[in-house]
Amino acid sequence: MKLKTIYRCQQCGQASPKWAGQCPGCGGWNSLIEEAEQVLSKAAAAARGLTDFSEAPVKLSEARAMKAEHAPTGISELDRALGGGLVAGQVVLLAGPPGIGKSTLTLESCAALAGGAYKAGKILYVSGEESLAQVGSRAERLGARPDNVYLMSETNLARIIEEFRNLKPAFLVIDSIQTMYHPEFVGSPGSVGQIRECAAELLKIAKSAGTPLFLLGHVTKEGSLAGPKVLEHIVDTVLYFDAEKSNVFRVLRPHKNRFGPVDETGIFEMTSGGLRPVDDAGLLMSETDRDKALIGRAFAVAFEGARPMLAELQVLATKSYLPFPRRTVTGMDLNRAQMLIAALEKSVGLHFDEMDVFASLQGGIKVKDTALDMAFCAALISSYKDIPVPPDCVFIGEVGILAQAASPGFLDRRLAEAERLGFKTAFVPRLPKKDEGRFKSLKLEVARDLGGLYAALLKLIPAKAGK
Repeated sequence: MKLKTIYRCQQCGQASPKWAGQCPGCGGWNSLIEEAEQVLSKAAAAARGLTDFSEAPVKLSEARAMKAEHAPTGISELDRALGGGLVAGQVVLLAGPPGIGKSTLTLESCAALAGGAYKAGKILYVSGEESLAQVGSRAERLGARPDNVYLMSETNLARIIEEFRNLKPAFLVIDSIQTMYHPEFVGSPGSVGQIRECAAELLKIAKSAGTPLFLLGHVTKEGSLAGPKVLEHIVDTVLYFDAEKSNVFRVLRPHKNRFGPVDETGIFEMTSGGLRPVDDAGLLMSETDRDKALIGRAFAVAFEGARPMLAELQVLATKSYLPFPRRTVTGMDLNRAQMLIAALEKSVGLHFDEMDVFASLQGGIKVKDTALDMAFCAALISSYKDIPVPPDCVFIGEVGILAQAASPGFLDRRLAEAERLGFKTAFVPRLPKKDEGRFKSLKLEVARDLGGLYAALLKLIPAKAGK
């Protein structure tokens, strides 16, 4: 066996014969680390390229379509993020910062699958970070100790593959991929070469046996997945686990899914007994006291994936004592908020050049839904004019750069959710004729632009608006 010294980027995986301060591939600084690489002969390289599930080429017209049958995990929010459940041979990469609850969610999934979809099979949980006693303590705390879940504390990939072939599990968990090492390759666990080779070998055995595989991964301090970017390309599904600002709720977002949509979101609540799915997330981003009229607060109905969620926007406009007024936004895009402020100044005549503007979307979940634009403008007008917005009003609409309003997608479902939550008046850009009279307890007010919205808000409390 021959070895040669190379310098490999720990962010993108590109190899370089010489060290450099900046990676020529991704541009990262100080990311090239010295590694020893094997030099394989042509015969060895050709033999190594053969996989267990390789097939002869066929005509595209004769290729059989795969029917993705999802097996529910038994955890509703995880099934939502996966697109319905697990598929045979699916490789899922679950990434998140330390302590976020990746191991807890995976262990709960094993227990649910052991009593549900894989009740007749075996489940293998491999931990490279914790001992069997530590995993057992967590399982006891969670109340998840089924007989058909097998634990293994190992980092040697050869031993893991050997036990996999002996046990033939229906579901495999690797916690985590950064701790595994391939004995036939040089490099320490967590290096780019080891992560790439270990992931490739695990992919082979999972696909050949048709066994769903969970790979747990770490993230860097910048929030990206640790290791080579190719790791995200070879897996079928990439799930990112993150926490909102109160550190109580956990949000599971798919960034890639070959067997389902990527616009779904799973929401969990962290408790002393483990993670609990938040099935009704309609009130997650709003305060409990909705009966009180507050200055600078407005409600909207946002969409996270396929579910409508009530969103509460709080905006504070106050006199600035700085040369350059501040614009601070939490939960929304700052550039979009600045555009909406400029549109209000141009179309309505409000002046914010000497005012600080602070805006916050309650709940801590970042939302990119442009249907929040009208609610943001309503809350900003309320704070500027010092008029409270009635708590039974909801604002749904996208606002353009020229202050015109447009109807967002799924308007009928948003209005139905607002009616279900008890709102009495909904401000919308326009409503199709087929929806007229559909909502019995929800009155629809049309605001085609910011000027119409401003006039409607001034009519709510005309006595205070004139001050």
